[in-house]
Amino acid sequence: MNTSSLTRTAQIKMSSFIFLYFFTWSSSFGLYALWLSQKVGLDSITIGSVFAINGVFAVMMKPVYGYIMDKIGMSKWLLYGVCAVSALMAPFFTFVYQPLLLSHTMVGIFIGAIYLSLGWYAGVAASESYADRFSRLYGLEFGRIRMWGSLGWAMAASVSGLLFNYTPLANFLVSSTTSVLMLLVLVSLKIGDEQLRNNNIISSNKIVFTDVLMLMKNSKFWMFSLYVAGVAWMMFIAEQQFPRYFVSFFETKEQGNAWYGYLSTVQSGTEFVMMMFIPLLVNHYGAKKGLLFCGIVVGARLIASGLATDPLVISIIKPLYGIEISLLLISVFKYIAEHFDKKINATMYLLGYQAMLYVGSVVVAPPAGYLYDKIGFGNTYLIMGSCALVFTFISAFTLSRCQSKRDESSFLKPALNSAPVEPAK
Repeated sequence: MNTSSLTRTAQIKMSSFIFLYFFTWSSSFGLYALWLSQKVGLDSITIGSVFAINGVFAVMMKPVYGYIMDKIGMSKWLLYGVCAVSALMAPFFTFVYQPLLLSHTMVGIFIGAIYLSLGWYAGVAASESYADRFSRLYGLEFGRIRMWGSLGWAMAASVSGLLFNYTPLANFLVSSTTSVLMLLVLVSLKIGDEQLRNNNIISSNKIVFTDVLMLMKNSKFWMFSLYVAGVAWMMFIAEQQFPRYFVSFFETKEQGNAWYGYLSTVQSGTEFVMMMFIPLLVNHYGAKKGLLFCGIVVGARLIASGLATDPLVISIIKPLYGIEISLLLISVFKYIAEHFDKKINATMYLLGYQAMLYVGSVVVAPPAGYLYDKIGFGNTYLIMGSCALVFTFISAFTLSRCQSKRDESSFLKPALNSAPVEPAK
């Protein structure tokens, strides 16, 4: 088999793994907030606490996963563990998680947070980071791999709402079954010897803990984290309980659940298409402008959501999230590649982006849950959208710009130094 055929085979298998991973979690986790509310019976404040504690464990686990990935390079052992945890979803949710939430709520919340961090919150970040490294190793665009995850989410979302109305157990059984398929695909994936010999993606000098400490002293790290706190926090925290807001526009919960599933499919389809074209946009204008444009879209969507008054308007707004997530993911990976040493790429993604992202669940989710109950979803979204726009404006001055977005060598320049960072111009 020639080199191009081997590359194509590896690309298909990597894309299939990402497809199955997102199909697995969309089948169950896409309706997580509805499950907590409608099936378990938790109120808004308690659900906010669930997401907050989930966030605490995610923040602790993501840097660990990132450090391990930078240590093991292209080894798949961490992803094998993620697949195994995911395969246990049906028995865990049915026989462990729900009974504990009903009888010993706090114990259930903590046990659930550990499980979800291992399999989803940190697991999805590890999978995306591996896919990014794989794509660059083979000279491919990350978006052309990650877009299959969007398709997997869309296909699962198209039926997940109907399955949920029948019984959530069906969702969990589907997830466990596809997790086994995901594991089999991952086992069959082989990284080419030529790619490993000639790669300039994985550093020959493996990460050490001192590198993590140096990263924490890098001003670029904190300026990037400021963007995550102001824009990505608003984007993801708003999405956590958005299904409850969306359902409130319909005459019955069942009707809202079904339509949420349909529009989640449209949203993921939008994300699938955008993953093909957003890399061209970001390559042309640069990762910084990609992040800023994402912030504008986030702010506009949240404000529009807050002003929505009927099912048609909120249904039109919902798929815009697919554009946001495409812009954010592509821009984040390219920004990290431009400004940080390659040996800490996975650590930077899981610590600087993913872990910081879930700090928002700890800091913002409980107050957001309180505001949902006190002033309503609409007014809360107006506040969150305004915050996103303000931090986007600030980030225009604090994010760093690549010296030459067309100079590939600049992607690999070391960033772990103590020299002060010039403000973006």
